[in-house]
Amino acid sequence: MQKSILITGCSSGIGLDAAHGMRERGWRVFASCRQQHDCDRLRAKGFDSPLIDYTKTGSISSGLSQVLEATGGTLEALFNNGAHGLPGAVEDVPTDGLRQIFETNVFGWHELTRQVIPIMRAQGHGRIVQNSSVLGLVAFPWRGAYVATKYAIEGLTDTLRLELRDTDIKVILIEPGPITSKIRENSIPMFERFVDWENSALRKKYESSLLKRLYQSPGTDKFELPASAVTKKLAVAVESKRPRARYYVTTPTYIAGYLRRILPTRSIDRILSDI
Repeated sequence: MQKSILITGCSSGIGLDAAHGMRERGWRVFASCRQQHDCDRLRAKGFDSPLIDYTKTGSISSGLSQVLEATGGTLEALFNNGAHGLPGAVEDVPTDGLRQIFETNVFGWHELTRQVIPIMRAQGHGRIVQNSSVLGLVAFPWRGAYVATKYAIEGLTDTLRLELRDTDIKVILIEPGPITSKIRENSIPMFERFVDWENSALRKKYESSLLKRLYQSPGTDKFELPASAVTKKLAVAVESKRPRARYYVTTPTYIAGYLRRILPTRSIDRILSDI
């Protein structure tokens, strides 16, 4: 039987590449998006594309129901991927903004994962893959809200892996670093909505650093990899008989993982403070 995978956040970037890549590997891909026009575009390309908006529990339930109806009630793999950023200094991110990013990047993932686990228990196996980040390993300035969501995902995933250890449901983290995507552009509306940088005590630093990064094309990061690099790790995670708990993707992720193991926090802070 053809194996099935539900991938979220497939309108562009990592999710879109993963949808194409896993279909090429013979999987039946359910490529979900949070906006109907993106679902329609993917359906025109031959994908099953349920509408799943992480901020709406009803959308999560109805989207998963569509998947199960199409597969006869089974699902081999879930790839939680859809997320967005909220740039800004921690002191300038209002609680409502933090709450909003957690709704998408954490609570929505948690809700979908909880709904998928009983299905995988019933069928006796499954893979739950979480797309974390190098920012789930170390913190970078100006990214506190996003870092907080990825730290939360890391903690939830590590705990879930322990709790499901006596089952054949494998829980796996993928940790990219700089990947070609639209996350920077997509974070601008959130920044403009929530961060009052003009009245911040750090206004000069915004002007010299973050605003340039957000509004001016930074060019290609020398360590940046295409989204296909994540898809390769996803394929290993869902097809390997004994998948690892974590898969690093880019050079910065390998470096961050290594530094976190060998250096004291103060030393890591010095290295990362000007990024």
